[in-house]
Amino acid sequence: MSVPTHDARRAPFVSVSLARIVTVSALLAFVTASLAPVAALAKTPPPKAVLDASAVAAPDRYSADAAQQIFAAGGNAVDAAVAMAFTLAVTRPDAGNIGGGGFMTVLMDGKPYFLDYRERAPQQATRDMYLDDKGNLVPGMSVVGHRAVGVPGTVEGMWEAQQRFGKLKWKQVLAPAIRYATDGFVVEPWLQQRHDTAAKNFAGKTNFDAYFSNLKAGATYRQPELAQTLSRIAGDGGREFYEGRTADLIAQQMYGHGLVTKADLNQYKAVWRQPLTADWNGYQVVTAPPPSSGGVGLIQMLKMKADLKQAFDGLELNSAPYIHLIAQIEDRVFADRQQYLSDPDSYKVPVDRLTDDAYLAQRADEVTPDEVPGATPVKPGLGEALPEKAQTTHFSVVDKWGNAVSNTYTLNGDFGSGVVVDGGGFLLNDAMDDFVTKPASAAPSGASSVEVNTVAPGRRPLSSMTPTLLLKDGKIALVIGTPGGSRILTTIFQVMTDLVDFSMTPTDALAAMRFHHQLLPRKTIYFEPYRPITGELAEQLQAKGYTLEGQSFNGDVQMIRVQGTTPEPAADPRGVGVGRVIR
Repeated sequence: MSVPTHDARRAPFVSVSLARIVTVSALLAFVTASLAPVAALAKTPPPKAVLDASAVAAPDRYSADAAQQIFAAGGNAVDAAVAMAFTLAVTRPDAGNIGGGGFMTVLMDGKPYFLDYRERAPQQATRDMYLDDKGNLVPGMSVVGHRAVGVPGTVEGMWEAQQRFGKLKWKQVLAPAIRYATDGFVVEPWLQQRHDTAAKNFAGKTNFDAYFSNLKAGATYRQPELAQTLSRIAGDGGREFYEGRTADLIAQQMYGHGLVTKADLNQYKAVWRQPLTADWNGYQVVTAPPPSSGGVGLIQMLKMKADLKQAFDGLELNSAPYIHLIAQIEDRVFADRQQYLSDPDSYKVPVDRLTDDAYLAQRADEVTPDEVPGATPVKPGLGEALPEKAQTTHFSVVDKWGNAVSNTYTLNGDFGSGVVVDGGGFLLNDAMDDFVTKPASAAPSGASSVEVNTVAPGRRPLSSMTPTLLLKDGKIALVIGTPGGSRILTTIFQVMTDLVDFSMTPTDALAAMRFHHQLLPRKTIYFEPYRPITGELAEQLQAKGYTLEGQSFNGDVQMIRVQGTTPEPAADPRGVGVGRVIR
C-alpha cells in the first residue's frame, strides 16, 4: 500500500549549466546565501516541544555538526536527516552517498512512514547479464565497474522526504554538505585504510584513483566537482540529479560501459510504502517492509524469542545455551528470507503470513535446547550463501517535537563500484551485486538463491537494511539502525533485546558481545573482533557442533533511546560515531 505524496510542494525543475558556479568564492557565497533566510522562518510560531532536547546518533562528527546547525536554524528531524545524508556523501565517501540508495523510517506528528529509495536495475538489465557464454559467472562484473551500477535513489529519497516533511528551505539543508565539499574535511586514518584496500580492487578497472588518490590521513580533502554538483541540486531541487546537468554527466559516464541511461534516471521515483508494525513487549515496532528483508526478519526473531520465553528463562545472556537457541531462530528466519523476500513491486511477498503470530508460534515450537546444529536442514515454513556486504551508513535523529528519523543508505561495497562520475565528483553504487547474479545458485552477496531476487529491468534488489523505531503509547521510545549486510537484522535484534529483555543502558547494550548465524553455511557462528568468542564459551559451542568463524565487522549501531522526555543518544563503540544531545 502506497502512502500518497504531496507533489504540489515540489518546485519546478530548471536546468542549469556548469558555468553557474565555477569558483570557490562563488560557492562560499552560495552557502552564505543559503543560510540567510533562517531569520524569516522565526515569524512562524514553532510547535510546542515535547522533549527536553533534540538528539542525533551519527557515524561521524561532521554529520552531527550538520544536524546541530539545522536544529539551530529551526529545522526538524527530517531537515536534520537530509543534511546529515548529504554531509556523509562528502565526508564518508566509502559509504555515504548521492550515488546509492536506501530506506528511511519516519515518525512525523505521531504517524509512522516508510520511504523506499533503493536503487533499481536499469531497463537494459537482463537475468543472465553477469554470465559468460558457458553460463559461468564473470568474476567481479557485478561488483566493480560500470555494469555493477544500479539507478541511484538517494537524492530522490532526500528530496521527497524533505519536501513532504521539512520545515526549512531545501538550500539550507544542503548548505553544510556544500561547505564540507568546498572547504574540505580532515581525513581520519581509518578512512585512508579503507581507501587503500578498495584502491587495490579498483586498480586499472575504474577512475577511482583519479579522484581519491589524495585521501590521506591528516590531509584536508576538498572535492570541488562534488561541491558544484551539490550546488546544482540545491539550486534546482532534487530532480536536477535525474533530469539536469548531473543526469547528463551520469549518462555520459555510463555510455559504452554500463547500462544506466538518462531515461532510467528520468523514470526513477522513490516510493512511500506502508511500514511494518508489530507489538512486542509493550512496544510497537515500526520497521522496514520489502524490498528490505530486515523488517520481516527482525519481527520474526523478536516474536519467536518472546514465544520461547520459558526456554530462555534463567539463561545467561550470550551463554552457549542462549546462543544455541538464538541460532535456531535465525535458521528459520533466513530460510524464509531466502525463499520468499524480494521487490514487492515485482513479486507478491507474503509479509502478513511471515509475521503472523500463529505462524511464528509454530516455528518457535520447532526450536529445542537439544537440537543438533545442522542435523536436519531447516526449510522455509510456508511451502552455500556468504554474508552480504557490510559497508553501509546509518544515522538516527529525534527532534524536540517528538519526530524521529531512522535512515540507512549504502553504496553497497566500500566506495561502491569504484566508478566516479567525471565532472560530478561522486561515486556510483554496485547495488546490482545484491541480486542473484547467477540464477539457480546462491548470490555472491548471500541474498537469496531463488527466482524472486534475480535481475530484472526496473527491479529493486533485496536488502537487509532495517531502519527501525520503537513506540511506547504512540510516542518515540527508540530509534535504531546499523550497517552490516545480512548481519543488520541480527545486530538490531541483539541490541533491542539487550535493552528491553535485560534492562541494559544504551551504552552497555551497544558494548555487549554480538554474534551472527544465518542458516548457510550450516552450523557456523560468526564472532566479532570487538568481543570475540574464545575460551570456555568457544569450547562449549564447538562441543554442540558449531564451527566458529571470525569476521572483521559486526555493526556500527547508532541509536537514540527516549526515556520520558529525555533523549539518550549512543554511538557504537566499534566505530567513530557521535551521540549528541542538541538543545
